[in-house]
Amino acid sequence: MRIVIAPDSFKECLSAVEVAEAIASGVRQVLAQADIVCVPMADGGEGSLDAVLAATQGQKKGLQVRNANDQPCEASWGWLGEGRAFIEMAAAAGLEQIAPSERKPLQASSYGVGQLIQEAVEAGARHIVLGLGGSATNDGGAGLLQALGARLLDAQGKDLPRGGAALQQLDRISLDNIDPRLHEVQFEIAVDVDNPLCGLRGASAIFGPQKGASPDDVAVLDAALSHFADVCARQYGEDHRNIPGMGAAGGLGFAVKTCFKASFRPGVELVAELSGLEAALEGASLVFTGEGRMDAQTLLGKTPAGVARYASRRDIPVIALAGSLGDDYEALYKVGISAAFSLAPGPVSLEQAYAQAAEYLRQRAGDCTRAWLAGANASLR
Repeated sequence: MRIVIAPDSFKECLSAVEVAEAIASGVRQVLAQADIVCVPMADGGEGSLDAVLAATQGQKKGLQVRNANDQPCEASWGWLGEGRAFIEMAAAAGLEQIAPSERKPLQASSYGVGQLIQEAVEAGARHIVLGLGGSATNDGGAGLLQALGARLLDAQGKDLPRGGAALQQLDRISLDNIDPRLHEVQFEIAVDVDNPLCGLRGASAIFGPQKGASPDDVAVLDAALSHFADVCARQYGEDHRNIPGMGAAGGLGFAVKTCFKASFRPGVELVAELSGLEAALEGASLVFTGEGRMDAQTLLGKTPAGVARYASRRDIPVIALAGSLGDDYEALYKVGISAAFSLAPGPVSLEQAYAQAAEYLRQRAGDCTRAWLAGANASLR
C-alpha cells in the first residue's frame, strides 16, 4: 500500500520536509508496513527552494547579496545539476527579512535576486527556475536588471537609483553590458497568483500595503510601473503588463519576461515536475497534503489544491491537514480534496500551536489514517 505525503510548509513554523516527516510518523503508527513516499511541495514562494532540493537531492549554494533595503545578507540558491538552477526570490529580497518599521516600498530593490541569477549563470546554469512570492519589493524587476549589468537611464542619460519609485524617470534601457550568456538561458517563472502588473489588481494596489506602502505610495508605485511598461513596450515592441502573474513579487517577473523571454507557469506545477510528484502518485492509495492555513484562497494556485488536482486524475483520495481552516475552505472539495482537518485539539495559544505543530500533525495523520482504513475495510465487507 502506497501513501504519498505532499504538503507545503507551515509558514514560520515547519518546513515542508518537517511537515511531511511528522505526517509520515503518524501514518506509520497505524500502517507500519505501508510504502510511504514523502514529496515536500511548494507553490513557488517561500520554502520552494528547500522543497525542490529535498526532492531532487540538489545542492544548496550560498552567496552574500544585497537585500531589498540594500543591506548585505546571506542568500541561498539551488544547483539541480545538468545546467539547472532554482532561485527563490524571497531568499534575496524577502519581506520577512525586513522588520515592519524598516520597510521602504518606494526604494526597495530586487538587486539581490539579479546577483543570484548571475552567480547561477557563472556556475553553468542554462535553465533557471525563478520562484516568486514573499517579496519586499515593488520595482518590476528593475533592480534585478541593474544587478545583471543593465542600465536604466533617464532622459539625460543618467542611471536611475534603485527602487520602484525611480522608474517614473525612466527613458530607456540599455542591455549592452549584460553577460551575453543570459540570452541563452531558459527562464521559467513559478507564480501562485494571476494579478497583472498595474491597476486595481496590480502589484502595487494588492500587495504594496503589506510591504509598507501608504495609499499615496501605492499611487506613485502603480504609476511608476505603468511608465516602466510603457517604456518597455516602446523599446521592445511587446506589452506584457496584463499577462496573468505579472503582478507577483512586485512585478519582478515582468523584467525577466520583457528582456529574457521568460515563460510563466503555476508554481505548484513547476515544483511538482521538479519533485517527481506524478511518478510518486503511481499506484498510490491515499494522499496527504496541507499548509498552514486553508481557505477559499487556497484554490488560487496554492499547494493543496494543486496536489489534489494531480491526485484526482487518478481517483486517489486526498486528506488535507492545516493549522487552521478559514472561510469557505469547503470549496477545496471541488478540486479533489476528500476531507480537510485543522490540527489543534482545542483552544490553544499561537505560541503553543507553533511549538506543538509537529506533534499535532502526527496525531491527526494517525487519526485520519485510522478513519480511512476503517472505511476501506468496510467497503470490502
